[in-house]
Amino acid sequence: MAKRALITGVSGQDGAYLSRLLTEKGYEVFGLDINISEQACWRLRYLDIYDKVNLIEADMEDGQALLAAVRRSAPGEIYNLAAHSAPGTSFQRPVECGDVTGLGLARLLEAARQSSPQARIFQASTRDLFGPGDGGAYNEERPFSPSNPYAAAKLYAHWMARIYRDSYDMYICNGIMFNHESPLRGLEFVTRKITDTAAGISLGQEGRLKLGNMEAKIDWGYAPEYMQAAWLMLQQDDPDDYVIATGETHSVEEFVRRAFEILGLDWASYVEVDKGLMRPSDIVEQKGDYSKAEARLGWRPRVKFGRLVEIMVEEDLARWKRRANGEQLPWDVR
Repeated sequence: MAKRALITGVSGQDGAYLSRLLTEKGYEVFGLDINISEQACWRLRYLDIYDKVNLIEADMEDGQALLAAVRRSAPGEIYNLAAHSAPGTSFQRPVECGDVTGLGLARLLEAARQSSPQARIFQASTRDLFGPGDGGAYNEERPFSPSNPYAAAKLYAHWMARIYRDSYDMYICNGIMFNHESPLRGLEFVTRKITDTAAGISLGQEGRLKLGNMEAKIDWGYAPEYMQAAWLMLQQDDPDDYVIATGETHSVEEFVRRAFEILGLDWASYVEVDKGLMRPSDIVEQKGDYSKAEARLGWRPRVKFGRLVEIMVEEDLARWKRRANGEQLPWDVR
């Protein structure tokens, strides 16, 4: 009998890659999201797995809907990827962010406790728990110091996961994931904004690229590899929390420079800093220490910074070319 998994936030970058990974492993996958239309789930279509996922429409703010979803899917594994995942915009919608990103996990845990207490649960935590950073390597023992509403909501979810694990003897893991990118990243994230705009500029379809903080140094990894780590966490004998990262940092300016270099362009001729895009609080430098994941899960990053930027630029360039040829692309609402 095939293993069954429930993925919340299935229409997002991580949900799509995890769905592909699990279907390839023979799982019966149930995907939950607030909108399961074909347009909203363009990433699943992009990976050619839209018809392979059993889609469930439900809101993370609705506890009864989550309970019904858990009962319907009867999962052996649950992956909570649902969140309002842009730290910058969380300042504009702090209450909604807290309700979905924080309380949403509490509702899901309670649904699992009532209906599938033996299910193994993965909670997508975040490096934003650590705050702006000081250049040091952050491991699982580093104290948390959230500096935006998104991080505060994630901290609540992180601790609720640990409380349910300890109080109810449930198998729950927190994956403290540093930034992970891909061609399926949304255009509201700086990496996709850079690669998409740069590709458009190279074809004469875009004019300039406006960015906020160019000096922030970030630990960037490749999203499909991070979903492999999430799966590995639920295959161990005992649950635990793990930092997933690359162990190296690169500035936003380095990302821009590399993206334009791939396209044969001088980035300085097309990029300008817009102070209006600065966050009230922002990253200084954060680097993750994934040694625990390497030792216990056998996981380590393979796609590093230079190759990651290449993957994203090449895919965005191909998309712009297809669009220029009149193709109506089923991805990314601009």
